[in-house]
Amino acid sequence: MIRERLLQILVEPKISEKAARAADENRQYVFKVLSDATKPEIKAAVEELFSVKVEDVTVLNVPAKTRHFRGNAGIRQGWKKAYVKLETGFELDFMVGD
Repeated sequence: MIRERLLQILVEPKISEKAARAADENRQYVFKVLSDATKPEIKAAVEELFSVKVEDVTVLNVPAKTRHFRGNAGIRQGWKKAYVKLETGFELDFMVGD
């Protein structure tokens, strides 16, 4: 796969209590990814960027939501979420600073 494409696949890691629980219990890490990304692309991107081995990738689409602000209706855009399970012995740490 093209390296430039792999660098664009992962938009951001999703840090939340649910994501922390998944990381502790199942070695799964949650990422916001491009809406047209496929499972093999996500796996290759994580392995390339973090130098880890990926066991499994689960993808789900978060639907758009209607929101109201001062009487005006708007739509919050939908996005794609990826749960990436790492092989035993590998770990990601997003909180490490310089």
